[in-house]
Amino acid sequence: MSSKRQQITILGSTGSIGVSTLDVIARHPDRFSAYALTASTSVDALYEQCCRFQPRFAVMADADAAAALERRLRDAGVTRVLHGDAGLRQVAEAAEVDAVMAAIVGAAGLPPTLAAAQAGKRVLLANKEALVMAGALFMSAVREANALLMPIDSEHNAIFQCLPVAADGRPGLQGVERILLTASGGPFRSWSESAISDASPDQACAHPNWAMGRKISVDSASLMNKGLELAEACWLFDVTPEQVDIVVHPQSIIHSMVQYQDGSVLAQLGNPDMRTPIAFGLAWPERIMAGVSPLDMIATARLDFEAPDEGRFPCLRIAREAIAAGGTAMVSCNAANEIAVAGFLEGQLGFTEIPRLIEATLEQVPQVEPTTLSIVENADALARDTARALLANPGTRRTVARAPLSQDR
Repeated sequence: MSSKRQQITILGSTGSIGVSTLDVIARHPDRFSAYALTASTSVDALYEQCCRFQPRFAVMADADAAAALERRLRDAGVTRVLHGDAGLRQVAEAAEVDAVMAAIVGAAGLPPTLAAAQAGKRVLLANKEALVMAGALFMSAVREANALLMPIDSEHNAIFQCLPVAADGRPGLQGVERILLTASGGPFRSWSESAISDASPDQACAHPNWAMGRKISVDSASLMNKGLELAEACWLFDVTPEQVDIVVHPQSIIHSMVQYQDGSVLAQLGNPDMRTPIAFGLAWPERIMAGVSPLDMIATARLDFEAPDEGRFPCLRIAREAIAAGGTAMVSCNAANEIAVAGFLEGQLGFTEIPRLIEATLEQVPQVEPTTLSIVENADALARDTARALLANPGTRRTVARAPLSQDR
């Protein structure tokens, strides 16, 4: 281990992943230091973090929020405040930065995460959208800049730990038969279809195992998170969707598995706490204390598995179809899902209307080849505009006919 402390930028430091990352960093002050912390509009939370961790930079997405934070930090004289996309990019690609935790939720996290990869950083990827929206571009940037990509989603981190990994940190597929991507099933796993249709936002966000933000919690409840993670796994590990099975595992103790050609199945187990994959990503190839209680197998007592029900949870099917369609279909799927989830959380549509809005958007938006970031961003913007229009016109989204997705529609 180098005696030099690693300088860490945390994109999205006030969210659940960012808070957990700071907890791990605080446990190892001799190894890690916060270089930059960023947030959208949470001035109070970021102010408290800056007072404690004394980063060189703090970045707010909103200019007014940045001005408010700067006024509050003026007397401290340690942290410089930036704002907007330029500020995020600056702290993601700065020469002094060793690692970037990419934990901004949604499409907004793509540009600074891509900048970190292009700068050759150790990228701790908790932002699914970087791969869901721009997988080919992102993985190309990782290769060309020799960045080290560490998956932080518990499932992909588990797969990374169970795959053969070369000295340069690239996971391989030697002897691998299949990847088994686990899902908790969310809070509605055992609910009837009629009960799910009446679910409230608070019920959807009451995850049985994990403490997560509201958007990600709704994705877990709808199983859209597994669709996004399927796309992510294909890019991370260079596999096809047919090589990945989704397995519902309600206890969330096995975080994912890899099946080998000799009949072996390797699994990574642990208590459901994001500090485990965060610590793994920060310190790899070493392992460090994460503050997580050891797993008590006797107390756990049982491990259950079942197939996902795509009838009650059609978001998983929709994502599979979008992945198969290729082009910008997953860009549109992700954008429509973000609009639909926001609408659900704001009481504008019911839980079971989320997949209807996504499908209606996919029917109306043409899919193109995502060869540049601007094409990806334009496709994302078009899908969002379409989804917003559908959200404002409930009759339209309920009458759209289903048809197979294709790139040439």
